[in-house]
Amino acid sequence: MAPLTPVRRAIALFTLALGGFGIGVTEFASMGLLPDIARELLPGYDADPQAVIARAGVLITAYALGVVVGAPVFAVLAARMPQAWLTFILLGLFVLGSVASAFMPTFGTLAIFRFIAALPHGAYFGVASLIAARIMGPGMQGRGVALALSGLTIANVIGVPLATWLGQTSGWRSAYVLVAAIFAVTLMLALFFLPRYPGDHTRSPMKELSALANMRVWIMVAVGAVGFGGFFAVYSYIAEVTTRETGLGEHTVPWVLACLGVGMTVGNFLGGWASDKDLTRTIMVGFTAFIISLAVYSLVAQTPVGLIISVFFIGLTSSTLIPTIQTRLIRISHESALLGAAINHAAFNVGNSLGAWLGGAVIAAGLGYRAPGWVGVILAILGLLLAITSIAVERRDKARSLNTVGLPVMGEE
Repeated sequence: MAPLTPVRRAIALFTLALGGFGIGVTEFASMGLLPDIARELLPGYDADPQAVIARAGVLITAYALGVVVGAPVFAVLAARMPQAWLTFILLGLFVLGSVASAFMPTFGTLAIFRFIAALPHGAYFGVASLIAARIMGPGMQGRGVALALSGLTIANVIGVPLATWLGQTSGWRSAYVLVAAIFAVTLMLALFFLPRYPGDHTRSPMKELSALANMRVWIMVAVGAVGFGGFFAVYSYIAEVTTRETGLGEHTVPWVLACLGVGMTVGNFLGGWASDKDLTRTIMVGFTAFIISLAVYSLVAQTPVGLIISVFFIGLTSSTLIPTIQTRLIRISHESALLGAAINHAAFNVGNSLGAWLGGAVIAAGLGYRAPGWVGVILAILGLLLAITSIAVERRDKARSLNTVGLPVMGEE
């Protein structure tokens, strides 16, 4: 392997972020283009657009389920594989899945290929986080994770608005062609610049699965799945809130998405920095601020100023939690770090599926396009309670460990 010079180090980190950028575009642009996809591929749009758009939310669910299935499968099967080679394989699958999505003729086949295109998602972020943390060095794990995830948040500033605009003006299929091109460029850069760290031949699928016996891992998975579902309850239908509730034109949707993306980008780096300082406090403060931002959105998003301000803070507070939860899962997974990092994104996409489904349900029930915001508040409160439970379980386990060796625990005489 060639020496990791400062230039190669910078390009390697950029490459990992660019892959996340492509994932952000393919995942989130689909949400902004739901009306366009529904209009072309589903019957009855002109008669009842609200119900048909809610049905089109199946595409979001299909993608989320693909992440949930693919993340642990790739993490376990690739336990011994060198991380760079796993990255190459995952990027190749992204290219193939994105091209196929662009050319599917029916809603059913599109849903199938959105599922297939999502299979590498969680494993990519898992391995990218581990490579980035390794490149960054000791004591900077949170910031390494944030750098790997930065492409996902920057996508919401540049890529998603661009893909949404392209899909609205040139047809939604062109957005998936754009995504395929992004992944192809990422793959070429990865082949030339990613460091070739050797695989660990002592690892095995069964050893990787050992993380699943840790109750703390499952609680944090639930934190991501339930708590982050509040974000997707809002995001999945933000195009409809912009045009139908706020009364802005369709051309403003990319700008609203960009505003949310700026908040996500700031929040991601803030979360990475803060988690290296105090992981527990970052989770507690992050969830509290997230709940408040969702409630404000639900109350004021019917006005243009209220919409812009509230989506910015939803992006900021939610993305503060992403590297924080990811870092915590890597730490508590111990030797099964790849599975812990990958399963985090499976958890987020359970939240994606849950939030999109519940948001669509309250819309279909006639409660209005802002009603998913209150669904988000409830889910985020549940996420906070689960996070508190996770921290309490960890402290209990540490106390038991100290008692086992005869040391006093806090509060004892």
